[in-house]
Amino acid sequence: MVLSNEPLVAVAAQGLIRIRGQVAYDGKDFSGWGMQPDRRTIQGELENALAVFLRLDRVVVQCAGRTDAGVHAIGQVIHFDMPAESVIDMGDLAYRINAILPEDISIREMEVTAPDFDARFAALSRRYEYLLYQGIRNPLLRDRAHHSYLPLDVPAMHDASQVLVGLHDFAAFCRKREGATTVRTLMCFDWSVDQDGLIKAQLQADAFCYSMVRGLIGAVLAVGEGKYDKAWLQRYLAGREREAHVFAAPALGLTFIDVQYPDPSDYAKRITKSLQARDADGSP
Repeated sequence: MVLSNEPLVAVAAQGLIRIRGQVAYDGKDFSGWGMQPDRRTIQGELENALAVFLRLDRVVVQCAGRTDAGVHAIGQVIHFDMPAESVIDMGDLAYRINAILPEDISIREMEVTAPDFDARFAALSRRYEYLLYQGIRNPLLRDRAHHSYLPLDVPAMHDASQVLVGLHDFAAFCRKREGATTVRTLMCFDWSVDQDGLIKAQLQADAFCYSMVRGLIGAVLAVGEGKYDKAWLQRYLAGREREAHVFAAPALGLTFIDVQYPDPSDYAKRITKSLQARDADGSP
């Protein structure tokens, strides 16, 4: 038996309840979120653990944002449906599923949610964090932060990033997918340095295109290295064409931090709006 929550936005089928969960993972050894033949993925590991526990052929798991290969998460949100008769205490359920999952994935919490909750389409925004550092190589950061060998002007990076905030076509920073829009609202793009010298970028948007966060970070790093200035970044955004000499930042420094959702009473309204936007531009 396969438990699928297709269509993605629907009241759970008769006899099923919808579960919302928060998941953390170390993305180093994964080929991203989505299922791929003969490749290790986050979705594949989660669905396997749930199928084993529930003794089903498959339990389809949907997420708030499909992370790229190598990207980490501390606050990824998922939903799936399960038979009401199989429901146990949510803390115990998370414990049992974690016992099946490999050590680089963990379900941090679970709850029974509204039948129309959708991790992807009900989301208002997603937030990512990117870490990097300078100076002597730090073995303890080798899988968590990007090591920059060039000196970086962090105030200039923060200042330049502000031209990207707002509603824009981010085609220059994304890997294009046929029929998919690259128009997004970037709500926040801030840079800071902590007391230990660790450089941190915080980005929040209604949604991110494929490889968009790494593309944004890579372009701003070029400003911080002195190769370009704020005016160039603004022209690059307006040009809507990705250029080969502007590199996407390495995935290892990127972590999916959290997702914001409306009040449960507004799930349906938000889902309808998200689906209308998707259908209008042909996004998958």
